[in-house]
Amino acid sequence: MPRTGKSNGLTDVAGLWLGHHTDLKAASGTSVIVCPDGAIAGVDVRGAAPGTRETDLLAPENLVEQVQAVCLSGGSVYGLSAADGVVRQLASQSIGFALDDKHVAPIVPAAVLYDLGRGTDFIPPVDATWGATACNAAGPLEVSMGCVGAGTGAMSGGIKGGLGTASEVLESGVTVAALAAVNSLGSTIDPQRGTFWEARLEIGEEFTGLRHGGVVLPPPPGGEPGKNTTLAVVATDATLTPTQAKRIAMMAHDGMARAIRPAHTMFDGDIVFCLATGKLPLPEMPGFFAAPAAQAVNLLGHAAADCLSRAIIHGILAAHSVHGLTAYRDLDAR
Repeated sequence: MPRTGKSNGLTDVAGLWLGHHTDLKAASGTSVIVCPDGAIAGVDVRGAAPGTRETDLLAPENLVEQVQAVCLSGGSVYGLSAADGVVRQLASQSIGFALDDKHVAPIVPAAVLYDLGRGTDFIPPVDATWGATACNAAGPLEVSMGCVGAGTGAMSGGIKGGLGTASEVLESGVTVAALAAVNSLGSTIDPQRGTFWEARLEIGEEFTGLRHGGVVLPPPPGGEPGKNTTLAVVATDATLTPTQAKRIAMMAHDGMARAIRPAHTMFDGDIVFCLATGKLPLPEMPGFFAAPAAQAVNLLGHAAADCLSRAIIHGILAAHSVHGLTAYRDLDAR
């Protein structure tokens, strides 16, 4: 039977820290995943309306292989400024790509979601301070979920979205985990049954509070260009190459598409980052193909997809009603 990590969250992956800045009044926030020792990274963008920074450098053919953090933020295009604060905060700690014996350049890819108009002001007051605050708050035990960080003002399929996380420990001892800020046009819930599309993936009783008889959903929202997006990070403590990290990010998108329907629409900016901290060797399994550890990458990609589906469900379960959006926990039972 599958089992979760100790905290059932992203920080079960050794070498990753997580921190948030939450502004409930502004209905927005920022989440930062810090890799103090660096992490091999890959990324895959599937949504048609992405808002990103420093994603091109993650292509396997490019120079820089490691990142020091990933910044996820609300605020749409304005939220990209949060990454500036992360860069400067890490630079003050000499964490980054070495430029010379005194200076570093922290590599901080970032992505944003649309939550404008959900707080007291149409545009939240996001700036570099948000990123610096989230970076300062980062720690190896953080597992907060729901209306926190990048999930603060999120909406999913007409109900309150949120931030969720989950993990799984494989038989090899390698840990895989996911974090998702769920702000999707599509719904995580089957409208015919009123239950989560991927509730079947529950490990133990992790989905406490799930209504097994189903819920009554409000009418689905009409799609509007650029007003959605699910942001995700999957991670492992295994050793990966940039090409393998890219492949796992691609495979993890399947978990998003299973848990949110429809996903990757013209109105979403869906993106998955993959981080590998390299604390454990990647298990090698014999097989027909000569590619090193191909079967191990298959297993990691499958686990990443399942963790992402579970993280998405946790984000919805943990959210509370706010900003005029009704949370799952407050929907009428069938």
